Amino acid sequence: MHYDALNTFVTVVELQHFTKAAQQLRISQPSVSLHIKNLEEEFQTTLFIRTPKKVSVTPSGKIVYERAKQMISIYEQMKREIAEYHHEVQGELKIGASFTIGEYILPAIAATLHKEFPKLQLNIVIGNTEEVVAQVRMFQVDIGLIEGQTSDKEIHIEPFMEDELGIVCHPSHPLAKKKNITIEQLQEETWVLREKGSGTREFMEHVIRSNGVKVDSLLTISSNHGVKEAVMNGVGLTFLSNCVVNKEIENGSLVKIDFNQAKFQRKFSYIYSPVMLENKAVQLFLKQLHKWR
Repeated sequence: MHYDALNTFVTVVELQHFTKAAQQLRISQPSVSLHIKNLEEEFQTTLFIRTPKKVSVTPSGKIVYERAKQMISIYEQMKREIAEYHHEVQGELKIGASFTIGEYILPAIAATLHKEFPKLQLNIVIGNTEEVVAQVRMFQVDIGLIEGQTSDKEIHIEPFMEDELGIVCHPSHPLAKKKNITIEQLQEETWVLREKGSGTREFMEHVIRSNGVKVDSLLTISSNHGVKEAVMNGVGLTFLSNCVVNKEIENGSLVKIDFNQAKFQRKFSYIYSPVMLENKAVQLFLKQLHKWR
């Protein structure tokens, strides 16, 4: 089994087309077909279901795809490590980050890392917590930063930073000027929240359930910016990290509710596959990350 065959197989799976895969890999279509045939013979299984318009991966093909992605990533990591052994730090570091971290915490960390190692290319992919976990598991990124949790047994999780969240609203909201707001006063309100799979959404749902808060209506938006814009236009309450709303609170476009209960705190964490800790670029990134504790 060879790297080229696995790489060809992965490309066909992701493009769902033999011809498009050949074009992207800059090889002939017969070469693509040969690679796939050799893999099917080696594993004694059918990897694709072919139709005139596209190809679909079989259940056994999905198993090969997931492990092939991991093997290709390890191979590419080995090439980087050899290059780094002989030369200065270079190549590409792929970082997956959930929205709050990716939009408000990571840019400053990445900027500092770039100044120290200008030849290291940083590729940052932002998604919700579930998406970042999947990217790390499939080796689509070298390391992930999340605001939620994961129970994935193939992934390790380590906290790196404390985060505090708050309930905010428009200055004209009836609760905006009240002091010592209680849970009872939050009943039957309209809430604007992030989408399912978001760490912030998961945390807020836990708070709502554990305190018996009844929600009147719910608006879901899949970005921090969208949530803020809705609330700044007078739609209900929201629950966001302080780092997301600090500027809006300072300029008066949002108000943080004076809540008399315990503070809402959580941890930001980094997640990784153990093999990635051998990656020198990952080591440098983690060293920079720990300075932000």
